[in-house]
Amino acid sequence: MVGVGRPGDGMVGEEADEAEVLDCFRAYSENEKHWQARRAFLLRHLPADGMPAASRLDQLLALSMVWANHVFLGCSYSRDLLDKVTDMAEGITVEDAPRFTTRDELMRKHQR
Repeated sequence: MVGVGRPGDGMVGEEADEAEVLDCFRAYSENEKHWQARRAFLLRHLPADGMPAASRLDQLLALSMVWANHVFLGCSYSRDLLDKVTDMAEGITVEDAPRFTTRDELMRKHQR
């Protein structure tokens, strides 16, 4: 949830504008739950002085998709990349996130 503030408290435009600008980055296939989680990830890492340079924004958007794909779809990535996006998402709570079983976990289970 994005804090918009009340008139006269100095917060009215900036955070709300950034949040609205981010809505153009919502993927067509993202449901509301997925988008709100990814949007929180993006908002957390936007610089305080506004939108980052295009190359930094592209990187942030890609990292947000990696995180969302891992959480919601069970996609796997390199350990370094997963560690990075997990650290970046620390504190973002996703209720009812699916639990995925990897092929390695299944193989270990059947070998016992």
